[in-house]
Amino acid sequence: MNRRSIATVSLSGALDEKLRAIASAGFDAVEIFENDLLSFGSGPRDIAKLCRDLNLAICAFQPFRDFEGMPEPQRARTFARAERKFDLMQELGTDLLLICSNVSPASLGGIDRAADDFRELGDRAARRGLRIGYEALAWGRHVNDYRDAWEIVRRADHPAIGIILDSFHALAPGFPVRAMASIPGDKIFLVQLADAPKLELDILSWSRHFRSFPGQGDLPVGEFMAAIAATGYAGPLSLEIFNDQFRAGSATQTALDGLRSLILLDDQLAPDWPRFAAEPLAPKAKGRGIGFIEFAVNETKAGELGRLFAQLGFRKTGAHRSKAVERWSQGEVELVINSETDGFAHSHYVTHGPGVCAIALDVDNAGLAMQRAESLRARTFYQPVGPGELEIPAIHGVGGSLLYFLDQAGKNWDTDFEPVTSDKGADALLAVDHIAQSMPYDEMLSWLLFYTGILDLKRLPQMEIADPRGLVQSQAIINADQSLRFVLNGSSANRTLPARFISEFFGSGVQHVAFACRDIFATVAEMRKRGADFLDIPANYYDDIEAKYDLAPQLMAQLRANHILYDREGDGEFFQVYTHIFDERFFFEIVERRNYQGFGAANAGIRLAAQAREVRPASMPRM
Repeated sequence: MNRRSIATVSLSGALDEKLRAIASAGFDAVEIFENDLLSFGSGPRDIAKLCRDLNLAICAFQPFRDFEGMPEPQRARTFARAERKFDLMQELGTDLLLICSNVSPASLGGIDRAADDFRELGDRAARRGLRIGYEALAWGRHVNDYRDAWEIVRRADHPAIGIILDSFHALAPGFPVRAMASIPGDKIFLVQLADAPKLELDILSWSRHFRSFPGQGDLPVGEFMAAIAATGYAGPLSLEIFNDQFRAGSATQTALDGLRSLILLDDQLAPDWPRFAAEPLAPKAKGRGIGFIEFAVNETKAGELGRLFAQLGFRKTGAHRSKAVERWSQGEVELVINSETDGFAHSHYVTHGPGVCAIALDVDNAGLAMQRAESLRARTFYQPVGPGELEIPAIHGVGGSLLYFLDQAGKNWDTDFEPVTSDKGADALLAVDHIAQSMPYDEMLSWLLFYTGILDLKRLPQMEIADPRGLVQSQAIINADQSLRFVLNGSSANRTLPARFISEFFGSGVQHVAFACRDIFATVAEMRKRGADFLDIPANYYDDIEAKYDLAPQLMAQLRANHILYDREGDGEFFQVYTHIFDERFFFEIVERRNYQGFGAANAGIRLAAQAREVRPASMPRM
């Protein structure tokens, strides 16, 4: 198996904090970034000892800049600098120095000139038992393509000189990667990996601020790795990520995400390249919908939430045999109200207030789902259960909530609940359409990797939603038959509704749950009869969609009267209506889809503005 490594530049904190986070995540090796060492209070021998204590190999020291092709007297100075770095490397206990292609205006072009410089440097390095790896920066002055870098290494023809291949520098400029397969594996001294979202930016800015872990972006990292695998390269796979969010976030979480991305990349490559299958993963869990959603509340809020459920057409169908827990049902939707005064739900309530403390996913095989989650370093959860009660496998999810895995063996409600008889009416709500979770913007990539790594979910294009107080980034992830949909919302503007939810909820979590119905007008009419009330939508909105879509007068009247929002996507139509926010924490959405695949993004700004008026009523100027 290729050793798993990460560059210290990828993480936040001081060098010793980074190293401990890297070791804790489970990496085998590390690249020491020069600035991290220069700014640290202890010397290279202390860092070498810490790495030994942490069982971390130092696979490279980097970067050494502006070396090849320099005129005199600068050329002599570059060799003197290199000798000083060799001294430092020997104190660190690493044998590989990364040299990136020259960007200095003073540098001279010419492949043979550069090859001569590397051949001489190779002689000096070899005398100390050291190696030099050459990497083409995508913005290098004369060398910006890995193919030119390889030609320089080939002509240098020195055993201490090899090439370093970086997925970002190859893929971001759009260079073909097939040519990599012809490079001998023993001449590749290091492979660095980074992904990135597709952005209209110059490559330098793109690289310095927006790199991400494999699987979090849009670059074809799998194609890059297939070309690397064809060379027979057996050295470290090292993550080198320049990302402002990562360097401002938790080093521990970032390191864990990085290792998870490498495990997933190995799993992706293993069918064609068995040597990558060092840690075989169970197959991705096939989601079949939401099994149940559990709300943690106190006794008072339990009554209020139960009344809201009843207004939405849910029936109380079960009472837990030993706990203050209720089951509410409608169609395929199962909701649980937990007002216990101890246990996990109570702890969640004390920390976050009323809200969703757990989501149960209906999967094809709960045992295999747990195996995959544990292999990807998800935190498992166990809580004592009473005699004869079901123990449902679970992991920790967004914001400290739980994610349960349910298959047929875990669906016996009668095991834990006494049935409650209620009037059986027509079920207007069919299933959970989607669940929207709010989180700090810098956590979105982490949870995206978490969900898509464990479950058979794919990403839809990320969208920007206009909140009255800033932009919200929204990322939908869905399974093939759309029975399971999550929408992840994050904002770096601290006054947006998702950001206020996070601050008032004391962390990330479920902000709203959407239910699907067949006929939204009939559904809303029945709910109103039971006392339900819905978010007020301004008349200006309806004037606009009437002009935009030329809808029939009768339909427009129904939309206005019921505060229902409308969107169209080709021939598809989407109807949505929202409850008021419950205790300033979460709310519900009722949707009807008519051959429509999206989430009503065009209406999100209208909804956010309406909710902002309710949550923080603004004083209106007198006319």
